[in-house]
Amino acid sequence: MGQDQRDFTEFYEASRDACLNAVTAVVGDRHTAEDLVAEGFARAWASWRKVSQYSSPAGWVVRVALNAGVSWWRPRRREVPLGDHDLATADPASGVDAAILAAIRRLPRRQREVISLRAFLDLDTQATAEALGIAPGTVTAHLSRAVTALRLEPAVRDGPTLANFPDNHDGG
Repeated sequence: MGQDQRDFTEFYEASRDACLNAVTAVVGDRHTAEDLVAEGFARAWASWRKVSQYSSPAGWVVRVALNAGVSWWRPRRREVPLGDHDLATADPASGVDAAILAAIRRLPRRQREVISLRAFLDLDTQATAEALGIAPGTVTAHLSRAVTALRLEPAVRDGPTLANFPDNHDGG
């Protein structure tokens, strides 16, 4: 096994679950998220020498996965309503509570993306901005709005998940 393959394998094993949780929080369906994350990792492997140089390769994988989802849905020009069953079947092994995922799914898409990258991948503002292709100030604004909205949700407000989540961009 070559060094690139060892590096990629280590990256995959270390970041797969976090990437899957981030994409699941945005798309709302675990099975769809698994397919999208697999696509993201496949594309990461195909361009590993370039991707490995990014400040957040996991953020790149999540962005590619989300873009793959948009690319798949766009030609069909329809939206599939998110049923409660999708979030109720959240994988307990993922460590993500179904009520938290449901609350995240109610956020606007860009806020879901920002909160997912920040909460599940622990990216800072700059890495999140790079992954989403937006300005750092936009990340901060979306994060603030998302955290404010989530803190109004009873399941989130009363739980430990966001109790110490920063309102600002890097926890300071």
